[in-house]
Amino acid sequence: MGWPAGRMLSRLVLWSLLAGLSAPGPVHAQYYDEGYAPRRVTEGAYGYRRRDPGYRPAPEPQRQFYWPWEDRPAAAPQAQDYGQPAARGGYRTPRPRREREREVVHSREGRSVQRPKPRPAPVVARPAAPKPKTDPATQIAVFGDSLAELLGQGLDTVYESSPDVAVIRRAKGDSGLVRKDVVDWPKAAEDYLKTNPKVSYAVVMVGANDRQPLRDGDQTVDPLSERWRTLYRDRVDALLKVFSDRKVPVVWVGEPPMKSDTLSADITSLNEIFRDRVQRAGGVYVDIWPAFVDENNRYAATGPDLEGQQAKLRTADGVHFTQAGARKAAHFADVEIKRLIEAKGGSPTPPDAVAAVSPEAPPPAAGPVKLDDDAAIDRLITAMLPSLPEPPGIPALPVKPAAGPVVPLTRTEVAPNGQLVTGRPRIDRDTGYTLERSLTRGVAPPPQPGRADDFRWPRG
Repeated sequence: MGWPAGRMLSRLVLWSLLAGLSAPGPVHAQYYDEGYAPRRVTEGAYGYRRRDPGYRPAPEPQRQFYWPWEDRPAAAPQAQDYGQPAARGGYRTPRPRREREREVVHSREGRSVQRPKPRPAPVVARPAAPKPKTDPATQIAVFGDSLAELLGQGLDTVYESSPDVAVIRRAKGDSGLVRKDVVDWPKAAEDYLKTNPKVSYAVVMVGANDRQPLRDGDQTVDPLSERWRTLYRDRVDALLKVFSDRKVPVVWVGEPPMKSDTLSADITSLNEIFRDRVQRAGGVYVDIWPAFVDENNRYAATGPDLEGQQAKLRTADGVHFTQAGARKAAHFADVEIKRLIEAKGGSPTPPDAVAAVSPEAPPPAAGPVKLDDDAAIDRLITAMLPSLPEPPGIPALPVKPAAGPVVPLTRTEVAPNGQLVTGRPRIDRDTGYTLERSLTRGVAPPPQPGRADDFRWPRG
């Protein structure tokens, strides 16, 4: 059976086309995108298309309308627009990154390497250093334990701006009057006063470490016993005698309350000893206990500072001061120190000086008065002037009391005649008149003679 000629020809043409398509080797084609140059696409072995790396998709056409809740696209950055604010609804144009300066350094192998220069450290304003005080007129020496050291720091802050007052801190932690092997304070204070005779005032704060047994010869005395108290008073007197012999006024600061209730109770007993012995020796005792307790007279870690603001006054150990607490404790000592300074500077004039300037006793004629001696001329003029009469006395005004009588709010008030104020008023002239007749029926009470509602005539 033969094949028709036309069908045979069509089959030959189909076979030739299939042979051409299956020929080895890549076949290249081109395609066009809108607005872009033609790109070449290479067909792989399995028939997929590999895109040229330089291909970029066509940008979306710019929209002319945007809803209020849609964000507008940012405009393309221009070279002259760096650092300028973007249009409303767009994004701020990024600022060009500035390259850091680089420096050339040499490595260990001798090669030159460039690296960025280190940036300078930021300049921090430091407080001005206190000026050294040269030969101050008033020197305050602080003796005692670690609490005294904090007290001295507070006094340093108080007198930091006073060039004529210097605070010398001679305190030592873990010391006291019980153990002389740590510090023998009477001997240490005496040695320091010998080497520095210019000390004007002494501030003492000790006792926080003294709640321990005391050695009396070969015996050990229990703390706060009667014998222990007697020996402890002697040691307080020995320290006070060192300052009294040198004519150095003493300001003894008492111990504050402690976080431990047992320790606070023992500190109270020590403060009583300090107060008694210091006042007997003519010193000044400063009680700072009320400044570091609450309304129930118990230890308080926080409280008002010198500016009246709530601050933390004690550290976590319940013994030492914070900076605000040390400044507050120093304030109470500073008040007494300034009082002593004023008393010393405002002392009365010596009798010889009073006699020299009094009108009744003219200065002795030791010689002619020099014209350049202003003090001598003033004394001469004062002696020649007649004495003025004493001014008449000013009548004393009555002193108004600071507060009236204290009356408890729960007391029942009683009238002078013994009747309660809240009781029913007594009417002697008309026993039939009652409050019911006056308030309910509207019957007026009978007029009293001489009262505004008494219209009887003749009056009386």
